[in-house]
Amino acid sequence: MHITQLNRECLLHLFSFLDKNSRKSLAKTCHKLLEVFQDPLLWSLLNFHSPAELKKDNFLLGPALKYLSICWYSERVKVCNIEDWMKNSLQKDFCNRHENTVSDFLLEVCNRCPNLLSLTLSGCGHVTDDCILLLLMNCPNLKTLKLENCVRITDQTLEAVTLYGGSLQTLHVDFCRNITQTGLERVREKCPSVMLRAERSANMIPDSKPEKKLMVETASRKLVQL
Repeated sequence: MHITQLNRECLLHLFSFLDKNSRKSLAKTCHKLLEVFQDPLLWSLLNFHSPAELKKDNFLLGPALKYLSICWYSERVKVCNIEDWMKNSLQKDFCNRHENTVSDFLLEVCNRCPNLLSLTLSGCGHVTDDCILLLLMNCPNLKTLKLENCVRITDQTLEAVTLYGGSLQTLHVDFCRNITQTGLERVREKCPSVMLRAERSANMIPDSKPEKKLMVETASRKLVQL
């Protein structure tokens, strides 16, 4: 029996064992397999490991998507997680070239994937609070939100969780250095049923120059003395 003689359910099952690139390659062989590739039911889970993958045409976004993971561990991408004031001109230029890559992709997820249940972001240094806020508002069924080393995430995201994370069961904000202990305590108070994990987040150095922080503290002390 030729593969194209299989019914649609069998073909969907076979495609489910392939990665995104293999699915795309197989879909190019005939119209019937292309139709299977374009079936939204095939795309309930997506994993990405580099910025370039988000721009390829080897996947589909749609209401069937329930599990999304974007995890960047390469040395080049790690540059984006360095404090802005510590970056040299070459590093800043590299960051500017793909600053909105993940954020733009997540906006598409907001518009097309209302049934998302789980989102994992790791090393996504340009993702902002506003982006996570929109996602929480547009994906009301979200149960798991895992953020690791997302350096622009602040207490605003934690506040958004208390307001719009009604379905949330698990929240990880590990190594998010601009998260504070105050923000974490607010989540524990407002959302006691959420399983919260924040390894080292509230104990890391935030994105401000040490001398700038010292100036603020000095000014505050002077005001108190007055």
